[in-house]
Formats: sequence, structure tokens, C-alpha cells
Amino acid sequence: MQLHSAPNLRDLGGLAAGGERIVRPGAIYRSATLARLAGTDLDAFAGLGITTVYDLRTAGERATEPDSLPAGVRTVGLDVLADSTEDVAASVGQLVTDPAALAATLGDGRATALMEESYRNIVSLPSALSAYRAFYLDLIDPTRTGAALFHCTTGKDRTGWAAASLLLLLGVDEDDVRADYLQTNSDLLPALRPIIDAAAAKGVDTSLLMPVLGVSGEYLAAAIDEATSRFGDVDGYAQKGLGLTDSDLNALRQRFVGLPS
Repeated sequence: MQLHSAPNLRDLGGLAAGGERIVRPGAIYRSATLARLAGTDLDAFAGLGITTVYDLRTAGERATEPDSLPAGVRTVGLDVLADSTEDVAASVGQLVTDPAALAATLGDGRATALMEESYRNIVSLPSALSAYRAFYLDLIDPTRTGAALFHCTTGKDRTGWAAASLLLLLGVDEDDVRADYLQTNSDLLPALRPIIDAAAAKGVDTSLLMPVLGVSGEYLAAAIDEATSRFGDVDGYAQKGLGLTDSDLNALRQRFVGLPS
């Protein structure tokens, strides 16, 4: 579903999850910020049956641009990067206002290295482990009803790892997980054109922006490598890093995986 005021929103349902099973359609969604959700988009969003929204942004991001949601939707704030002193995934909005700072931060090929470091932080920071643990435990809470959605600001990094780790834990093939992750480039970048144009108007070399406005297979690979080097693999990340039990993971699969209707 493409919503003008809520870019990068999509249903994770329908992906093959081993054998004849698939991720259940209409059960779990991802998106970019919902701060500008309005008009007919708000009505369309309400029609999805989403009753819980997990907001992975920092406390500052949430305070500056709170979500605009239909009445009755529960919001759970999960600050993935609370323990990060400076993270490019959360600060590009500020960087584009200062061309000199942008060049100093992202120039000379540093952008990709910074993004890979950001993804490693998203996997292993204490605040990230705490946030994603809370995310998974709330997803499987038997008292939670309705569909769920998770998002950050651009819906690509903190959200990208939430989607990738969830899909991998549900048994989705890594190639399909990567394809969903990279779909953000086609779904999100057109919506970011105003940011790119504003930066160009300030004299910014916008080629410096592209590594931080889009996604790359290298970033996801860095996250998976971090999970593997610290915890053995993604299942180890869930169990050793997030403290999820076999029972928790079984509940996750039972809730979000099923046979095609």
C-alpha cells in the first residue's frame, strides 16, 4: 500500500516462510514516520486494522514529530538508539541543514562506513537490545489483538533491522529478506526528493546524501555479521542477545506464520 503521507508502508505478509507456509498477510506492517498521516491516508490506515504501533525513534524524534494516528491505536515507544552518542541513521535531518558539517561527516567515502557502524549499533547497543526485546515480547503478548506496525523516521535502518530479524526468525529465506529490505530504495527515495532538493539548494553535493538516505545490502550484511559474531547467528541474537526463549520464538512463529488461505 502506498500512502503519500506515510511513505515506505508495506505489509510483510505473503513472504514464503518454509515449506508451504507464509508470513500471515495483514498481521504485521512496516513504515516510515507516521507524523504526517492525514486525510484519506488516515482513513486507509484505519482500514488496515492496526491497533499497535511500535515507534523505534529516539525520545527527541518522537517529541518533535509525534505520530498522527487514528483514535484508539496504542503506541509503544522503543528508543533503539538511546545509548548512542551520535548516530548518522538518526541525524541526517540535521546534517542537511549544514553543508560543511555534511561534507566533514560523510565525505571521502565515510558515509558507507558510518552506516555500517550504525547498523552494528542497532544490533548490539544495550538500548537496542532492550528495545527489540520489548518489541518481540509485546508482539507475542496473548492479550494483544489486531495488526501491528513498526517504524522509525525513514523506515529503513532501525525499521529495516526489525523487519529483517523478524522475517529471518519466521523462517523467511535470506534472499527474500534482503529483497524486502532493498525495496525501501524504490518505496522511500521518491518521497525524500524534497530533502534532496533542499540540500542541493544549500550547495550540498547530494551524492554525499545518497548512502544515508537509501539502503544497501552492505548495511544489512553488517547487521547480520554483528549478530553472528556476537551471538552465533540471528537465532542466537534472539536468544542470547534479546533473552527470548524457545517458547517465545515458537509463539512468534505461531502468530505470524501460517498456510495460504
